[in-house]
Parts: sequence; structure tokens; C-alpha cells
Amino acid sequence: MGWAELIHQAFGVLVMIEQELLLFAGFWVLVGTADELAIDCCWLWFRLSGRVQTTRISQEAVQAPLRGKAAVFIAAWQEDQVIGHTIRHALAAWRQDDFTLYIGCYGNDAPTVCAAMEGAGADPRVRVVIHDRAGPTTKADCLNRLYHALCEDERRSGRRFRCVILHDSEDMVHAAELAVIDAALSSADFVQLPVRPEPQPASRWVGGHYVDEFTEAHTKSLVVRDALGAAIPAAGVGCGFAREMLERIAVGRRLEGSPGPFAAECLTEDYELGVLVSREGGRSRFLRVRDETGELVATRAYFPARLKDSVRQKTRWIHGIAFQGWERLGWAGSAVDTWMALRDRRGPLTAIVLASSYALVVVEGMLGIPRVLGWDVAAMPGPPLLWWMIAAGLFSLLWRSFLRATLTTREYGFPEGVWAVLRIPVANYIAIMAGRDALASYIRTLRGGQVTWDKTRHDAHPASAGGTAA
Repeated sequence: MGWAELIHQAFGVLVMIEQELLLFAGFWVLVGTADELAIDCCWLWFRLSGRVQTTRISQEAVQAPLRGKAAVFIAAWQEDQVIGHTIRHALAAWRQDDFTLYIGCYGNDAPTVCAAMEGAGADPRVRVVIHDRAGPTTKADCLNRLYHALCEDERRSGRRFRCVILHDSEDMVHAAELAVIDAALSSADFVQLPVRPEPQPASRWVGGHYVDEFTEAHTKSLVVRDALGAAIPAAGVGCGFAREMLERIAVGRRLEGSPGPFAAECLTEDYELGVLVSREGGRSRFLRVRDETGELVATRAYFPARLKDSVRQKTRWIHGIAFQGWERLGWAGSAVDTWMALRDRRGPLTAIVLASSYALVVVEGMLGIPRVLGWDVAAMPGPPLLWWMIAAGLFSLLWRSFLRATLTTREYGFPEGVWAVLRIPVANYIAIMAGRDALASYIRTLRGGQVTWDKTRHDAHPASAGGTAA
């Protein structure tokens, strides 16, 4: 067999691979396109009909006393670079006095304990709680320790808290957050406010892609979930739970042997907690509110700027939401809840489809050269349906790019809108790598591996260089 025949057979194999990849990727892209278009149509209809809208809060309401005492939980392990800034910023931003910041630390993490105490100063609204176990345990375990500290304070003071709010060690809160959550909990059991990633000029590609994803999710997807009455997953930041609802979940956990309302064996305990509110018969809300200046009442945060840290973080999200969520939460609920659960748990499948799509691009490039040169390489075969799937995939790419750019431009300005389109391949690469690593991580737990606090360590807070962020 000569070289010419070998090359011809190799290209024949590539043609077969080309068609298989087209069929696989084309079908799932078509399914994904239909899913996203359904969300888009719901969102557009709800906006045009006035069912969803961004409300306003006055300055008087921002500074009004709370209806009851609020507890803010922050679990901190090796967060000495950011926790002090976060505490100082929260104390300066919130004008109310009727709240307590519970900062969960570990005795074997002295730098974080010192930074937290320094940030608190002599302010009585801050309580630094030292875990009785060496760290790191899990974030949920640390939050359960804070919950027990809250219960102890209630017994000593004889006064019950009205709500519990969750935040991360690097968050920059909005001045109106307490007022918005406090008011909303008069008619709801759980409230989630948007998360607003801060643009990072030093990490336009990796750190910046969070801007695009969170903007689309918290401008459109979660708005649709709220309007449809579906369960709202908690983001772990800027989310408030009615005290009674948290106690109800804690009672159910105790029957299962858990020490508190947060699932210590789950990597995404916040997501699970939000879903459980709906399953307990509670009402959940996702709220978009702007203050008098037009600024969105949201939690500002700097997300990972390095590729490996971003992949690691999203690996944890996919492992917890897709694999553990399927295993722990199942598919209970309404048809809308099942639809949303499918969307939440599609991370592993998305990774496979994206990897197949980029593999197809490589194959097309390899086959394109001989075809351009006029070599005897078969043209892409396939039924007419395949061409319709290709057209649908192209439409989906163009529409998704346009919509993402439009929403990002609206919140961050035109330059970030342009970056939103350019960053799509980066976001896809991170999704592929995170999906692969999440599967490997889940398999390790099936083999008896222990779930630990696989967190991202934060460096010096970018906002601290210019003072307290507004």
C-alpha cells in the first residue's frame, strides 16, 4: 500500500469522524438552542407584559430601621488578605445597627482570626466565632458552627433573629442590601439578590468572563425562574433566609443526623439550601432593585483571575450542582422545577458537547486543506436534517453572542460588551476543563474520597488599594 492510498484512507476516516461529530454536536446544540430560546421568549414576554421589572428603593428606605434583627454569616478559612476589608466595608455601608456579623474562623488559622478582629475593631455588631475543630473542614460545617453561635446568642438574650444572610469573605455589599432583604422577607422565606462581578483590567479574559455569565444569569435566567415560580438556588452571597424557614430546614437535617441547616457533605450547600426552601413549601424570590442613583443593589466581588483557579472553582460548582444535586435532591417538584434542574445540571453534558464542537473545528481544518487544493477528498455527507442542525447552531451562536453583548453593555458599558463576545471561547474552554475535572472528582468520592473545603484563596483585595469601595 502506497503513501497516496494511506493518506486517502486517513482522510476517509476523518470524513467519517466529521459526520459523527456533526450529528452528535449538532443534535445537542439544537436541544440547547431550543432550551435557551424558551428562556429568552419567557423573559421577553414577561418584560413586555410588565410581569417583571426592576424596582427602585429610596434613600429613606435604605436607612430605615430593620423590622427585626439580622444575622450575617461569613465563613473564613485562610482569608486574612480580604476579610478585614470586607468587614470594614460592610460596617461602613450599612446604616442600620440591628445586625450582627458572624465571622467563622479556625484556631489553626491565626492570620485570618487576627485580620477579622482587626477589621471588627471594637464594633459590637461583629462576633468572631472560633470553630472548635481544626480547619479546614467544609464551608457548610463552618456555617453550621455560626448557626449554633446564633442559637446560643438567642438563648442568652431572649431575642430571636428575624433573618440570616450569607456572604463570602471577599464580598463588597451594597448599602441598600439589608433594607431590601428585610422588606422582601415580609412576604417571602428566601430572597436572592444579584451578584455583580467586578471587571479586572489585569485579567480581561479569565476574571472578565464572570462578568458576562453572571450578568446574563442574573438579568434574565433567574428573573424567569422567579416569574415562573420555580425554586431559586442560593448563590451563597447576598441571600437572606427567614429565621423560621432556616430552623425548619435545620430540624429536618437533625433527623438525618446533620448538626445544622447546612449540608456539610455537599460542595454547594448554598445552592441546595435555596432549593430546599421551595420543597419545604416556602416562597423564594429573586429581586432586581436599583437605588436612587440607578446602581443595582447587588453584591460586588472579584472572581478568580487565574485560569487554574477559575477551573478549580467551576469544578466545585459542577460537582456540587450537577452530580451531588442529582444524587441528593433528585427530581422532585413541578414540571418547571424539573426543567430548571435539568438546566442547572447540564454542566457535564455541556463540556462534552463543547469539546466535540471544538474537535469538529480541528477536523474541518484538517479536511479543509486538501479540499481547497482539489484533492480527491469526499465532501461532507449527511441528510438535509444535518444542514438544518448546522444552521440552527450558527443561529444560536450569533443570537447568544448578541444577547450576551447587549446585556453586558447595559450593565458595564460598550467596551465590556465587546469583550463579552471575545471571551466566549475562554468561557467554553474553562467549562470543558471544569466538566472533566468535576467528573473525576465525583468518581473519587464514589470510591470513598472525602469532601473537603476546596476553596479558592483570595489575594489582597483589589478594592482595598483605593479605599472602601462604594
